[in-house]
Amino acid sequence: MMQEVLIVNENGRSLEYAYADLVKYHGYGYLGGVALAFKAMQRVLPILADGLPPERNEIAQDTAFPGPGGRDGFEMVTRMVSGGRYKVDFSIASDDVPKSPTGSYFFRFKYRDRTVDVALRHGIIREKFLRLASQETLSTDERTRLDELKVDMADRLMTQPTEVLFDVLSSATP
Repeated sequence: MMQEVLIVNENGRSLEYAYADLVKYHGYGYLGGVALAFKAMQRVLPILADGLPPERNEIAQDTAFPGPGGRDGFEMVTRMVSGGRYKVDFSIASDDVPKSPTGSYFFRFKYRDRTVDVALRHGIIREKFLRLASQETLSTDERTRLDELKVDMADRLMTQPTEVLFDVLSSATP
């Protein structure tokens, strides 16, 4: 199987990122969020730049998903957090977008004159993960189980085609 990579440009020069690169940047704390960021970008980047690698420093995002794994994944590839082009806004997700433990699985990507909204499909994230991740206090066993569920989520996300994972809600060019 060929390794999946995200390709962006920086000043016209190509940069490639595999999922393992994003994990090296983030670590192992929130692997599901890292995988979510990778797959969201895999879905959206070709749309943003008509199939060509976009300039990483021109990609921006508004999201209703504040997870640290997602944030770090987006930062690694686009530098949008350090560049001030990443904004968490819970109000942009409609009520029908699947809820995360701390927000919603909604992502609005902006690039030049194009905006693409995507949401993770219902049923992708398991209820037992959402239930455990939403608890304020966890026993040692529950914490271990939550860590296992994060790895499981990442593994399941990374083996699915992006078209199965995300609905493109809108793609607009003014």
